[in-house]
Amino acid sequence: MYKRLSKAVLVVAAIGLAACSSDSANTTVAKTDAETAPKAPAGPPEPVAAKAAFWQMYTPAHAWAGDLVAISLKSGEVAGVKNADGKAGVWTAIFGSPSQHAARTYVYSVADQLPDITKGVKANLAEAWAGPTNAVMPFQTSDFTVDSEAAYKTAAAKAADWLKEKDNAQKPVSLSLGAAARFPAPVWVILFGTSKLGFLTVVNATTGTLITK
Repeated sequence: MYKRLSKAVLVVAAIGLAACSSDSANTTVAKTDAETAPKAPAGPPEPVAAKAAFWQMYTPAHAWAGDLVAISLKSGEVAGVKNADGKAGVWTAIFGSPSQHAARTYVYSVADQLPDITKGVKANLAEAWAGPTNAVMPFQTSDFTVDSEAAYKTAAAKAADWLKEKDNAQKPVSLSLGAAARFPAPVWVILFGTSKLGFLTVVNATTGTLITK
């Protein structure tokens, strides 16, 4: 009886192992097919809002200087990427270190435009920094609560009549974030067109309200 039972157990075990082996083979084939299947081509790079780019740059900047302060953030352009609605293909931030008396510029881009612009974060060499002035003051990251998209929307509403002109609507838009002694909080400066032929608005970067004075 014991021999028969042992043979039965062995037969069942053999069947079980065969089933496992078969499942494993099927799984392997499935994975291989999935891995070798053609992948959909990646779409063109898209512009990003200011905060997403800012924090990408903040991390390496904080590694450079633990006491860093944010000084400015500005949108830019890169070939093949269309800026729109407060988003940009390039953002440039300047951080300062009071203890090192130095400032350093970081650039974040969603695409390459060699040799000057590379995808990802690029850090420039540190430069001497004398510290804050009434015109250019550092700001706390906690005061930077209004993202570029929201600031753009507020600015565009103010410039609505100017933007109705076909030529004006096609002009570039630049966004700059910074602080100055005359403002109670950091501000977004949104320029539609150029300084000579454009429309400029200022938006509080903490509250999102339009500054008219």
